[in-house]
Amino acid sequence: MALRFLGGDSDVNGSPRMYEEGGDFLVQGYVIEDPELLQQLQIPEGETVVRVPKSLMKYLPEDVDGAAKY
Repeated sequence: MALRFLGGDSDVNGSPRMYEEGGDFLVQGYVIEDPELLQQLQIPEGETVVRVPKSLMKYLPEDVDGAAKY
């Protein structure tokens, strides 16, 4: 599947950004390094969490599998 850039709130090389690839959304955001927050999240091995401002949600398509936009 082709990667499709949906939008971003920064310059060409910045964050955050949102992409679509097949049936998935890919999000480029800010690394979470706060140990207390990471402990609360209990992230499984092989996964990560990035912080994405709510302002980026405007780039989600209007309708995703019948669900209304955020």
